[in-house]
Amino acid sequence: MKTLAAVRGFPPAVRLLLVNQLGVNTGFYLLVPYLAVHLTDDLGLSAAVVGLVLGLRNLSQQGLFIVGGSAADRLGARGVIIAGCALRTLGFGLFALGDGLPVLIAASVLSGLAGALFNPAVRTYLAQEAGDRKAEAFALFQVFATTGALLGPLLGGLLLLGGFRTAALAAAGLFAVLTVAQAAVLPARPVPPPAGTVLGDWREAAADRRFAAFALATVGLYGLESQLYLLLPHAVREATGHPAAVGLLFVTGTLAGLLLQLRLTRALTARGGGRGRWIAAGLALAGLGFLPPLLAAGAGEPHPARLAAVLAGVLLLYAGLMTAQPFVMELVPAFGRPDLTGTRYGLFYAVSGVTAAGIGLGVGAAMDTAARGGPPWLPYACCAALGLGSAAAVALLHRRRALPEPPAPAQDGPRPRSEAR
Repeated sequence: MKTLAAVRGFPPAVRLLLVNQLGVNTGFYLLVPYLAVHLTDDLGLSAAVVGLVLGLRNLSQQGLFIVGGSAADRLGARGVIIAGCALRTLGFGLFALGDGLPVLIAASVLSGLAGALFNPAVRTYLAQEAGDRKAEAFALFQVFATTGALLGPLLGGLLLLGGFRTAALAAAGLFAVLTVAQAAVLPARPVPPPAGTVLGDWREAAADRRFAAFALATVGLYGLESQLYLLLPHAVREATGHPAAVGLLFVTGTLAGLLLQLRLTRALTARGGGRGRWIAAGLALAGLGFLPPLLAAGAGEPHPARLAAVLAGVLLLYAGLMTAQPFVMELVPAFGRPDLTGTRYGLFYAVSGVTAAGIGLGVGAAMDTAARGGPPWLPYACCAALGLGSAAAVALLHRRRALPEPPAPAQDGPRPRSEAR
């Protein structure tokens, strides 16, 4: 109930973006977790071709985040959000209607480009509309996003009973509805005329040493979050012997987010002490989350105690993510000119995406080493070291006063619409 009351305290545009994120993640996770299986089992493509199709989606998204962020700054976040949803409608529709490799590649690239446009634009719009309540708005955003990430695979599993095309059309239809809703309801914001060139904006954002240091220091956050799709599912399968038990990871995260995210963000905001302090604490918690599964790694046959250790680690990981993420999102636009908010989000996500991919390769190599007879704790130790190292880097920036501090938030609770905007 507190979550719903907090949502009502924000302007209508913020409420729409929160519901929109629920729909976006539901539609995305309805299809994407099952895409590799469809390409291999249904279409008979080789592993190399499947890797190409999936890799092009990631590359087109991560490589173009900065483009989406600049578009949000120069054209207005609203139009870029709508364009991103429309492109994802088209991309997922192509997955449903085409089986040839050129069509699959086009669908993959369009889906990635959609994310590159949508992700920085929606965060830019949310930061602009939330005013001095950015951390709380991003905490709610995370709750809705995590809920969608849980609902999507569950709904996708049911729709796949009717075939992959049914699931893909349902996902495309959901994005089409979101596109229409945004075009009809999302208010337009005035866009100031740009002061320079796009390349000049990119150079200005990239040349900000404080911002670059912050982006690099926080790479552990997204590198560890990505292990919810690589290392931790492997740990659950080893602990239980049942691949379907992987769903417990996301059920745990969703319940934790619904119960704790908003309360945690509000409590830490009220305590003060600097955003860097809480980001560092969250990164450390996320890293420590890999120690319980480390202790259970290679412990023989599946056993409930091993599963309990893995889920305890998952709870710690989610606690770290819930602690750090809202404050990270709050600080990104505070590093410079407000009219470069989208550019900074785009650059931040480009850095995070590329480094997370590299971290994934490193963790995968450590998993391969463990599978070939190396120490079974190796990949978990690497993740723990990454979290603690990132925490130390952010703490150092905080001690050196290299991180900006947003204005003190207004009192909690609903506010008049005129004040909230």
